[in-house]
Amino acid sequence: MSDPRILGLCGALRGGSANRKLLLEAARLFGPCRFEEGDLRLPLFDEDDEIADGIPVAVQTLADQIAAADAVLISTPEYNKAPPGVLKNALDWVSRTKSSPWRDKPVAVMSAAAGRAGGERSQSILRLCMVPFQPRILQGPEVHIANCRNEFDDNGRLKSDRYAATVETLMGRLREEITR
Repeated sequence: MSDPRILGLCGALRGGSANRKLLLEAARLFGPCRFEEGDLRLPLFDEDDEIADGIPVAVQTLADQIAAADAVLISTPEYNKAPPGVLKNALDWVSRTKSSPWRDKPVAVMSAAAGRAGGERSQSILRLCMVPFQPRILQGPEVHIANCRNEFDDNGRLKSDRYAATVETLMGRLREEITR
């Protein structure tokens, strides 16, 4: 098999966010792969707009990227004890496309947050939101990077050997799930 195609989805829009760093670090620790990041800068879901104009091109592009990927990595921050609206909006829009791109897709979920729980609630809610799509979400090891602003070095690498080892184990399991 050639290098797997991995799609990364970052729930934070800021370019230098801890979740984007975590996403890129996970892709690096995954090993050889064709990694690309999906764009979650989508219009807000509005069924009136969908009826009038159809599925936006950016939404269909994201759905096509999910469908074409061998696996998806999602890194989500925690905003007010939940995943950010941009991530939920993307899930809602993609659910409106003709295909079912998430069905049986291997998915690894991670989180980085400023709080001591590292985004655990956000990740739990995100997993629940994905149930209708029937992906193969890995159950562990769970990656919750706490105090995230202090956990990455200047090169975007995780400082903690424990965190790096956990991410690497999760990526190994994702690789196994792709070949299952």
